[in-house]
Amino acid sequence: MHSSVSVWLLVGFAVFAANLPFLNERCFAIVALQRFSFSKPVFVRLLELLALYFVVLGLGFFLEAQLGNRFPQGWEFYATTLCLFLVLSFPGFVLRYLVKRRSLRHE
Repeated sequence: MHSSVSVWLLVGFAVFAANLPFLNERCFAIVALQRFSFSKPVFVRLLELLALYFVVLGLGFFLEAQLGNRFPQGWEFYATTLCLFLVLSFPGFVLRYLVKRRSLRHE
């Protein structure tokens, strides 16, 4: 796989994974937490976001290893990529918590 293709694949997957906890009510879009629950608690969304960060990080390490040698990273790399992942999750956060929902009833 060419390096630019793998980079764009990783960026696209990171955007999808960062917004996934805010766009659905299932854990990892697969497992229903409670049968009659209407929304996930915020801490579950944040834990899911952190777990998906590690999935994207693992995919990045895998793609880097496929292209050649994997370089060692310090704590600065992990702090920066976590902050970037949080920035990528902003559209989903805005849709979930900041956009006002209009009712379908006509008043």
